[in-house]
Amino acid sequence: MGKKKIVTKTETTPTDSTDVAKTGTGKKKQHQAVLKGQAHITSSYNNTIVSISDADGNVIAWTSAGSLGFKGARKSTPYAATMVAKEVGEKAKRVGMVDLAISVSGIGPGREAAIRALIGAGFNVNSIVDNTPVAHNGVRPPKPRRV
Repeated sequence: MGKKKIVTKTETTPTDSTDVAKTGTGKKKQHQAVLKGQAHITSSYNNTIVSISDADGNVIAWTSAGSLGFKGARKSTPYAATMVAKEVGEKAKRVGMVDLAISVSGIGPGREAAIRALIGAGFNVNSIVDNTPVAHNGVRPPKPRRV
């Protein structure tokens, strides 16, 4: 087991406030008023992610069904996508956003619900673009199952 060492402890008290580390004093980044933005909706079979950016592509607000507390199969429901879009819409309204251009990618069940929720949140939707990647003959499909 080895030799035991006896350590003498000396009592020290912090005399200066600079010695003590401060926690939780960080502030959130303040955005300037942004009137026009772009909403990116990514809807997969497992989750729905909505992010809103300004004209330069800087992300202002984002959230996903998983970050709102939905777990498992509930993340991919249209209701979860509606809640995600409402949450992001509230964050964007705080910055002062009015106009949105929506781009949708993915074929999950929450894509239509997220679009409707953003329109219902009071944004002026300028355009809706579908950026879903479509394979032009893609990879080889799996061989048929033998029973």
